[in-house]
Amino acid sequence: MSEYLPDSAYIYIYIFFAVVGSLIGSFLNVVIARLPVKGKFLSESRSKCPACGHTIRWYDLFPVISWIVLLGRCRDCKTRISVRYPIVEAAGAFFAVAGIWHFGLVPVTVLVYAVTMILLAISLIDYDTSEIPYSLIIALIPLAIASIWLFPDVTLLSRFIGLFSIALPMILISLIKPGAFGGGDINLMAVCGFMLGWQLILVAFFIGLVICGSIAIFFLLSGKRKIGEHIVFGPSLCVGIAVSIYFGNEILSWYLSFYGF
Repeated sequence: MSEYLPDSAYIYIYIFFAVVGSLIGSFLNVVIARLPVKGKFLSESRSKCPACGHTIRWYDLFPVISWIVLLGRCRDCKTRISVRYPIVEAAGAFFAVAGIWHFGLVPVTVLVYAVTMILLAISLIDYDTSEIPYSLIIALIPLAIASIWLFPDVTLLSRFIGLFSIALPMILISLIKPGAFGGGDINLMAVCGFMLGWQLILVAFFIGLVICGSIAIFFLLSGKRKIGEHIVFGPSLCVGIAVSIYFGNEILSWYLSFYGF
């Protein structure tokens, strides 16, 4: 991680950022729950049980731990609390540690973590509502601009090609077949295409296609969907983008090696 830190210090750094990451994951749960509901994000200052309406006590807000202590139920009405809440909190901790492990204690780690958390929020909101909030796409824009300095290996030419390389074909396909792609999906690929460059956004899109295609086949074979029924594409694209951020260059090098490059 750093030549100036002893090996024994790593564990404390990981623990610290895991705790911070879990707190960010807890806040992300609030974003995911409130953002799709117009006006709710600012109208409520304290989290409440969606079943009984009781304000959640401060000592029941510890990420992951409180859910385990309460056995996954509201303290007041005993209604089950979705396991997704501690999973998102744990994901916040995991990606904080994974970013430091993969990139080190450098500014790019903060950028990657912020992007990953926004992608997680986009995925779950899109899954719940079949819509991607434009506010989250807008939140990615300054991060994409910051990546010009933090991802110096990606040239401006590659970024501008990446801006259109996936988004433009998606627009054309949507004109031919209305509803093929949502506006949020297109904007997501445009912003992240500028962030990653055309090579890595192609990798991200391919991974997204494979994931979404696999899910569609599973749903068809299991009878949960019929041919022509809508399947949200945003979560698969977000996974592809996240994988491409972390391992895109390695995947691309592995693929090109089959062709002698």
